[in-house]
Amino acid sequence: MTKALISVMGKDTTGIIARVATRLSEMHINILDITQTILDGYFTMMMVVDLDGANMEFTAVDEGLQQVRDSLGMTIHIQRMEIFDAMHRI
Repeated sequence: MTKALISVMGKDTTGIIARVATRLSEMHINILDITQTILDGYFTMMMVVDLDGANMEFTAVDEGLQQVRDSLGMTIHIQRMEIFDAMHRI
């Protein structure tokens, strides 16, 4: 299984989780785990996703999230899970 970590941050508004989850579903990416919170009006979310169903390169997945970034005005980062895990083993 090819996993990635997606972080979403920005001003809170209605429908953030729905918009991100819908876009991931359109790319055939399964959400494995999710956590979110709102701090003083700012939304933060972390998701662990399975990229195996996407049938596209990692950079194409990142590019596929651009329309959500643009429409919501949010910061959305995607990182390969093996890199994230390696950084935290040191």
